[in-house]
Amino acid sequence: MPDGGPFEWLRRGLDLLERGDAGAAAVLLEHAAAREPESSSVCEALARAHYDSGRFERAVTCFTRLLTLVPTSDYGHFGLGLALTRLDRFELATEHLAMAVAMRPDRPEYVDRLKQARATLRARREAGPATGRDVPR
Repeated sequence: MPDGGPFEWLRRGLDLLERGDAGAAAVLLEHAAAREPESSSVCEALARAHYDSGRFERAVTCFTRLLTLVPTSDYGHFGLGLALTRLDRFELATEHLAMAVAMRPDRPEYVDRLKQARATLRARREAGPATGRDVPR
């Protein structure tokens, strides 16, 4: 168990994320999440750490949990959409990215990622059904 408590672990985890050490941040933030499972701040930071360290399934789980805690989190929808694209689940990803854009149309990165995901879906549909795993047939 690391020194300190959940608030200290969150602060140190965020610092590690900022310095680019997402793996170490995730380890620390897992301790914080175990102690404070209802903390949306901890949940968001842990989701980011998992995403940044390439653990996309875990990121999906954490972003989904964040949206359970705070359904109005535009960043939660955005992060979930990004993680889903990394898992090649573009249909569901576009739904969450579209929600993020609807909530915050002023965020150019949200709009850009939604356009990219929709373009991928469109290209897969035009190429035929064998190219996309979650594209409706």
